[in-house]
Amino acid sequence: MSDYQINNPATGELEATYPTATEQDIQQVIEQADTAYQDWRKVPLNERSALLHKIADIYLERQDELSRIVANEMGKPVAQAKGEIGLVADIYRYYADNAEQLLATSTIDVDSGSASVEKHPVGALLGIMPWNYPHYQVARFVAPNFMAGNTIILKHAPQCPNTAEVIVDIFKDAGVPEGVYNNIFATNEQSATIINDTRVQGVSLTGSERAGQAVAKEAGGALKKVVLELGGSDAFIVAADADIEQAIQGAISGRFGNTGQACNAAKRLIVIESVYDKFVEGFTNAVSNMTLADPLKEDTFIGPMSSKAAAVNLQAQLDSAIQAGATVLVEGGMDKDKPGAWFKPAVLTDVTESMDVYREELFGPVAVVYKANDIDHAIKIANDVPFGLGASIQTQDAALAAEIADKLEVGMVTINAPSGTEANTPFGGVKRSGFGRELGTLGITEFLNYKLIRDKS
Repeated sequence: MSDYQINNPATGELEATYPTATEQDIQQVIEQADTAYQDWRKVPLNERSALLHKIADIYLERQDELSRIVANEMGKPVAQAKGEIGLVADIYRYYADNAEQLLATSTIDVDSGSASVEKHPVGALLGIMPWNYPHYQVARFVAPNFMAGNTIILKHAPQCPNTAEVIVDIFKDAGVPEGVYNNIFATNEQSATIINDTRVQGVSLTGSERAGQAVAKEAGGALKKVVLELGGSDAFIVAADADIEQAIQGAISGRFGNTGQACNAAKRLIVIESVYDKFVEGFTNAVSNMTLADPLKEDTFIGPMSSKAAAVNLQAQLDSAIQAGATVLVEGGMDKDKPGAWFKPAVLTDVTESMDVYREELFGPVAVVYKANDIDHAIKIANDVPFGLGASIQTQDAALAAEIADKLEVGMVTINAPSGTEANTPFGGVKRSGFGRELGTLGITEFLNYKLIRDKS
């Protein structure tokens, strides 16, 4: 049976199965991408830009339809899915409007003659994308490389085959030449084949640590450039002077948006002890009042998790923490009275360094609250994990915010708001959260040939 299936997480029903690629399909898609690259790299920037604007237009025109498909495949509430589609349009427009400047040749001061650095594409690239933001993750990889002149082979998550095919249709409807964007329903073994093919010049993966290790191993063996955006266990630090009501609302949206299934979600809430009780009271009250609801309803905030397997895995982590001595502030867990992947939000405290969950990523609607003695203690807790994606700081003191931000071992810091993402700001982390950057001015730099032209005459 194919791995590419639509298992509706709200109902638990298998709705569709898609055939996995054959070896012939793999070779054909590599050849298409490589052949298309020879012409695509020569297409003027203004023509590529016009195509990206058209893609953005189509996304907005089909926003309702695309959002419903996402809700059906991985359970994202449609209102949040519409927000994702809007961000996708912003990303395509950002690179359409700014690529000329970002790809401009730069000059170097030299003693004699002249020197310049030109930015050229490198060829066909493989993107391996996850299910949690099935349009956004694709856009942030594709948009800059599309403008740079590279071509794309896209392996989407097995849970989102309908979305994968719809993206192909959008590119076709926009008039993108055949072979520039290619979808492939590949297995992990077939992905390794693609990475090792000499016609493919690099790979970008957003996913788990395990997937990152496997892809990095293949890419390293093939001497291919790789960008990895992996897990996160982002800290949400609440200082003594924070606006507590604002912090509570930020923690709710930052931890439970997309049903808690975001790499940069506010997974660890670290609160200074002088405001701990007030924050915890308001936060736990809000979480206790949350209700699980149909993701197809416009007013739903929390729907099902993406799959039964994901819910089972999170339940095991929750049970492990409780058995090890964690205190339950809000009792949650799998809703076994409903079919599908429903998981009631939970809140834990008294999680200690001896517990596995202390350094694990909780990818779903479980929040962990820590009490910190002071800011130095909060920073120590924040940095004491293998991950280094992002963090959020809640304080009204700009100098304190700058001091904390300087000491956090992460790739992104947000002040007085939960971590988020924007088309014009770079996204990525350090430590086991991966390496490389997407979006903003840095997102277009990863897969380029920086060609030095040195004239000594």
